[in-house]
Amino acid sequence: MKLTLVLCSNLLCLFAVASFAQTAPSGADAAKQPARTDAAQQGDNKEVAGEKQAPANTAPAPARVNTAIVPQLNRGFMPRHEANVEVAKKGDIDLLFMGDSITDWWRNPGRGGSGEATPFGGKPVFEKYFGSMKTANFGIAGDTTQGVLWRLENGEGEGFKPKAIMLMIGTNNTARNTPQEIAIGVAAVVGELRKDFPEAKILLLGVFPRAAAESRVRGQIAEINKIISALNDQQHVFYLDIGSKFLAEDGSIPKDVMSDGLHPTTKGYEIWAQAVKEPLEELMK
Repeated sequence: MKLTLVLCSNLLCLFAVASFAQTAPSGADAAKQPARTDAAQQGDNKEVAGEKQAPANTAPAPARVNTAIVPQLNRGFMPRHEANVEVAKKGDIDLLFMGDSITDWWRNPGRGGSGEATPFGGKPVFEKYFGSMKTANFGIAGDTTQGVLWRLENGEGEGFKPKAIMLMIGTNNTARNTPQEIAIGVAAVVGELRKDFPEAKILLLGVFPRAAAESRVRGQIAEINKIISALNDQQHVFYLDIGSKFLAEDGSIPKDVMSDGLHPTTKGYEIWAQAVKEPLEELMK
C-alpha cells in the first residue's frame, strides 16, 4: 500500500492511497516491486498437470497519475491569472477568496433575473458583507485544484500577506478524478497556501452540494468533504461545511438558491455570506 503524506501546519494528514496511486513508479522502483500474479507467488515454472507453467508476466501495471496534484492551468485562464498577479503585486490585501466560478461570481451582478434570486449574482451580497474589507477575489470560473496550484506557484501566492483566506475548490475535478484524488488535491492547495502565506488563517469550505440528491456527483462531494475535514487543525486551517444550508428538507437544491443546481443565486450568496462572515472576522483578528 502506498501512502501519501500531506503536511498542513502542525497537522500531519495521512492518506492511504492503495487503490489510487498518485504517480507512476520510477524505473528503479518498478524493478524492485514487479507485479506478481497468484500463480507466480506460488512459484514460477512449476509443473502443473505434467506441463511447465509459463513464466508469470512481471511487467508492472501502469500506475494512475493523480492529475489533481499536478500543477497545470487551462490556457484560456491565463489572462485572468495575469490580472490576479497584478493585484497581488499591489499588496494591501487582508482577505483572499480563492476558488472556481462559485467564488469568481461573488463579483458578478447576475443575469437572467432580478431580486433576491438573481442567477449568478454575488456582487450585491459581496458589497453588503465584504465591501468595506481589503479583499482580493482570485476565483476563476472552471478552475480545478491543479489550476489553483499552478496559479499560486506562478505569482498569485506572493506579493501580499492576507490575514485570512477563504478556499473552496474541487467541484470541477469530479469529471476526471476520484473523490480521494480530489481530496488530496485540496490538501495540496492547502499546503501551498500555508507555504505561501504562513501567517494567514485558512477557512476551508466543504465543496458545495450540486445536482440532484441521488446523483453520483452528490455522493462524490460527500466523500471529498469527509476526507478534507481532517485538514481542520483549528490553528491554521479551519474547516467549515455549510452545504446543508443550501438544501431543502428532501435534499434537493431550490431553484431560487442555485438556479442551475450548481451556482448560487443572489439568495444563495446571501446564505453563504451569513454563514462565513463571523468566522472570517474572527480569523482576521
